[in-house]
Amino acid sequence: MDLQSLSIVLLATFCAGAVAWVLIYPYLSGENEAEKRLLSVTRTGAPAAKSATRALRSRREQVESSLKEIENRSKQKNSPPLSTRLAQAGVSWTKQQFMIGSAIFGFVVAAIVLILDMGPFAALGAGFAAGAGLPRWVLTYLKNRRERLFVDRFPDAIDVVVRGIKSGLPLGDSLRVIASESPEPIRSEFRHILETQAVGVPLGEACAKLYDRMPLPEANFFAIVIAIQQKSGGNLSEALGNLSRVLRDRKKMRGKIKAMSTEATASASIIGALPIAVMSVVYLTSPDYITLLWIDRLGQMMLAASAVWMAIGIFVMKQMINFDF
Repeated sequence: MDLQSLSIVLLATFCAGAVAWVLIYPYLSGENEAEKRLLSVTRTGAPAAKSATRALRSRREQVESSLKEIENRSKQKNSPPLSTRLAQAGVSWTKQQFMIGSAIFGFVVAAIVLILDMGPFAALGAGFAAGAGLPRWVLTYLKNRRERLFVDRFPDAIDVVVRGIKSGLPLGDSLRVIASESPEPIRSEFRHILETQAVGVPLGEACAKLYDRMPLPEANFFAIVIAIQQKSGGNLSEALGNLSRVLRDRKKMRGKIKAMSTEATASASIIGALPIAVMSVVYLTSPDYITLLWIDRLGQMMLAASAVWMAIGIFVMKQMINFDF
C-alpha cells in the first residue's frame, strides 16, 4: 500500500472515530441525563415561583386590608361617647354617676351665687358652667395626663415583649408579664387586652381595641403590628423592636418641639396676662380711674369687646404654637 492510500485510510478512520465520539460521548458522560434533570427542575420550579409570587401577593393584600380596617376604625373615633371618655380618663365612674355628680355640683354653685346676691342670671350662668363645663374639663385633663403617662412608658413595655419573645416565651405570656409588673396605665390596659382575649376574641382584635381606650398613634401602631403578624406571620420580635425605636424617636421629637416652643408659650402667657395684671395694678393704685369700665354702660361694652379680642388673640397664639405630628 502506497503512502497516499495509507493517508486516506487514516483520515477516514479519524473521521469515523470523531463522529462516533460526538454521538456516543453524551451517553457515556451523562450529559443527556444532566440536561433532562435540569429541564425537569426548571419545569417544576416555574410553578413554585408562581406559588411564591401568589403567596407574596396574598400577604400584601392581607396587610393592606388590615391597615384599611384600622384606619377606618380610627376615623370613626373622633367623638367618642361619654362612657368611652370615662374609660379613657381611667376613672371608675359610670355615665349616670358622672351626670348626677355634675348636676349636683352645678346646683351647689348656682345656690352659692344666689346666696351672695349676684342675681338669677349670674347664678344660672355659673351653675351651667360648673355643671356642664368644669367636670368635662377635668375629665379631659385626666384623659390627657393618662395618655402622657402611657406614651412615656409604652416603649419600655414593648421592649419587655421583645425580650420575652427572643427568650422563647409566647406572646401571651409576655403580655401577662406586662399586665402584672408594669406601672399604670400600662398595666390596666394590657390586663384589659388579656381579659378580652380570654372571652374568645382573637389577639389581633383584642390589641386593636386598645385604641378605643387609648386613642393615640402609638397604640394604633401596636395594633397594626400585631394584626399583620397574626394574619401574615413574620418576625414579631424584629417588628416590635422597630416599633419601640420609632416610639422612642417620636418621644425625642416631641421633647425637641416642646423645647423649641417654650419661648413662644412664655411670650403668649405674658401677653395674655399683661392686660389683667395692668388692670389689677391700676385698680389698686387708682380705683376711681378704672371703675368706670364696669359701672358705665360704654365702659362695660368696651370691657366685653376687649375680652372677646383677647380671647381671639390667645386662641390664635395657641394654634400657632400647637404642633401636631
